Amino acid sequence: MPPDGGTAMRFGALVRKEALQVVRDPSSILIAFVLPLILLFLFGYGISLDATRTRIGLVIEEVNPLTSDLAASFQGSPYFSVQTGRDRREFEEELVLARVRGIIVIPADFTTEYAAAERPGVQVIVDGSDPNTAAFVLNYAQGAVSNWQRQRGSDIAVNLPPIQVEQRFWFNPELTSRNFLVPGSIAIIMTLVGTLLTSLVVAREWERGTMEAIMATPVSAVELLAGKILPYFLLALASMTLCVVVAVGLFGVPFRGSMVALYFLSAVFLVPALGQGLLISAATKNQFLASQLALITAFLPSFLLSGFLFEINSMPQVIQWLTYLVPAGYLIPCLQTVFLAGDIWPMFAQSAIAMLVIGAVFFTLAARSTRKRIA
Repeated sequence: MPPDGGTAMRFGALVRKEALQVVRDPSSILIAFVLPLILLFLFGYGISLDATRTRIGLVIEEVNPLTSDLAASFQGSPYFSVQTGRDRREFEEELVLARVRGIIVIPADFTTEYAAAERPGVQVIVDGSDPNTAAFVLNYAQGAVSNWQRQRGSDIAVNLPPIQVEQRFWFNPELTSRNFLVPGSIAIIMTLVGTLLTSLVVAREWERGTMEAIMATPVSAVELLAGKILPYFLLALASMTLCVVVAVGLFGVPFRGSMVALYFLSAVFLVPALGQGLLISAATKNQFLASQLALITAFLPSFLLSGFLFEINSMPQVIQWLTYLVPAGYLIPCLQTVFLAGDIWPMFAQSAIAMLVIGAVFFTLAARSTRKRIA
């Protein structure tokens, strides 16, 4: 049945009260607009998975035209920042102190073995404390040597089968990590903004005693929760819009999807985010405790267990099961798809259903907790 006039008036009054509180409270504006910009700049400029200009030490034990030509292939690579020397001991301490990530050694017998049509060796010593960077150095070093062989038309390269590999990278041809990190960071920011804002604001009502005053009115638990959610729902969407404008305009991230898909996914995601914030505030009734729980139960799982930085398939099986409970794990691949590939609605529909189910659980628990206090 449609709401009667009294219900509509009560709901409108609640929404108006919350909207005025948002305008008068500078902390809400700070969390909604200033904090997202800070985080977006940190994610956009501070986090990069692109292995470019990795520092290495290049040891040329015998300098001659052949070894100098091979050394030039490393020095001309965009992936290396090269320091040269004549003895590997010059770089051992640098490797221990992580000032270089690897040592490439062109041995003294390289020219002799090359002239004898043997397979000359180049030694690659890497810092294994960082496995990802070590793998990058090894692979790029092998690629530099292979390119040098092809350019010289050496016997080793001539004897290889004449197979030409043509590479095509869909959606992100430049393989720029920022293009998928920035859309993913928007989901992390929305998690923090939605959950933290709601948990702090409602907990503040409990601390100041104004929640008891609201409970003395004929307002129901559903009206109370809906009236508090709507202004922050719109505020979170405005925060998301600001992040998208910065991502496209400043960071140059391509946007190939539609605004309809973007706002649909964002609106659906705010259901579990805001619901979790309401549940935290109803359970704690304390701003400090609510903020800590919001960070621990919303921000950290979204950052660590959503696939934003760490591959979910490489996690233990038990942890993989837990990732299904993290709403950001559904939003991040959808946002990356909207930005880089376009609209794929079957994928969006599956993720939206999962987020709505999680949100329904949060809102149900929050409504029951609030109803007990009203009763």
